[in-house]
Amino acid sequence: MTKKRKIEESIKKLFRKTVNKDKKLKEAQLLVDTSKLDIDMNLVVNSKGMIKEDVLQPYYIASVGKIFTSVLISILKEKNKIEFNDKIIKYLEKEVTDKLHVYKGKDFSEEITISQLLNHTSGLNDHFYPLLEKVIEDSNFRISPKEVIKWSKNNLSPVSKPGEKFNYSDTNYHLLGLIIENLTGLSLANAFKKYIFKPLGMKKTSMLHYSKPIDTYEISIADFYYKDIKLNDYKGYADIDYAGGGIVSTSTDLLIFMKALIKHQIIGKDTLEEMGDWQKQSLGLYYGYGIMRFKKIPLLMPYNFWGHSGATGSFMYYQPDTEAFIIGNFNNFKYEKKSVRFIIKIISKLSKLN
Repeated sequence: MTKKRKIEESIKKLFRKTVNKDKKLKEAQLLVDTSKLDIDMNLVVNSKGMIKEDVLQPYYIASVGKIFTSVLISILKEKNKIEFNDKIIKYLEKEVTDKLHVYKGKDFSEEITISQLLNHTSGLNDHFYPLLEKVIEDSNFRISPKEVIKWSKNNLSPVSKPGEKFNYSDTNYHLLGLIIENLTGLSLANAFKKYIFKPLGMKKTSMLHYSKPIDTYEISIADFYYKDIKLNDYKGYADIDYAGGGIVSTSTDLLIFMKALIKHQIIGKDTLEEMGDWQKQSLGLYYGYGIMRFKKIPLLMPYNFWGHSGATGSFMYYQPDTEAFIIGNFNNFKYEKKSVRFIIKIISKLSKLN
């Protein structure tokens, strides 16, 4: 058995073991693609340890979708429809921005910029988990994007002045979604389709409960769970995620997107570099415009890689040294952080061939 073959088998074994040892996991997906190392794996494993290869399994990508939102904003920037440093009041209705950001008695609503929404430095709080509890309590709960912002203004307080510090917030991306709709005259789902999915040939990608893919799914969307609750059919869940992560896709479609991003086929090199306005999220982890970047730290973080993770254990990353794309999902909220440790193990195995 060649060294390359041994590495491929060890990745399969690690993936199967990771899923099988946790009874909470029902089904998981993993794609590893690196032409540099001549590896191309697309796997689905279920709770019984059965591995299927090259299956177009659609799954909910959660906050991995933030890259799509930020890239669409960047596309509109390149079309001269918007600038990163513009104030958001230029693109949103008064009902949305009125008293949006009142911090310690002072109204900062008119100071928030597009860039501050993109890299989570607006100072706005995060609506996601408080509203998730409402979704869980009532399976019929529905809320529009504008109603989410109204609820946030009435129930959450900002955490800082705009530009003062990093605070991860889906509310930022809800606002970006509304801005995209206002600029394009399209629903967010149709804007994604027009500017990203269709041009790139992402035929198996859509927005959960908001749109259909260009080509019909041959198999159903993988079930995804919060605690022991299957969320697939909760339309209110799609409402609260929206531009912060409401996309359903396949590993192969996500690979198309990431390769296009790397090769500057969807936005230019200069724009992609501008998206690297890095804010420190935690030790070794930085956040740009919809992009997470793990920076190498001796003894703590052994590799550099960038992309995004999602609450469901979804992940889409590029590792420059091995030129590897590592994409997939564990479909369970328990794996939001565990998926990163799993990715590091995959990179470690690939590095043996580098």
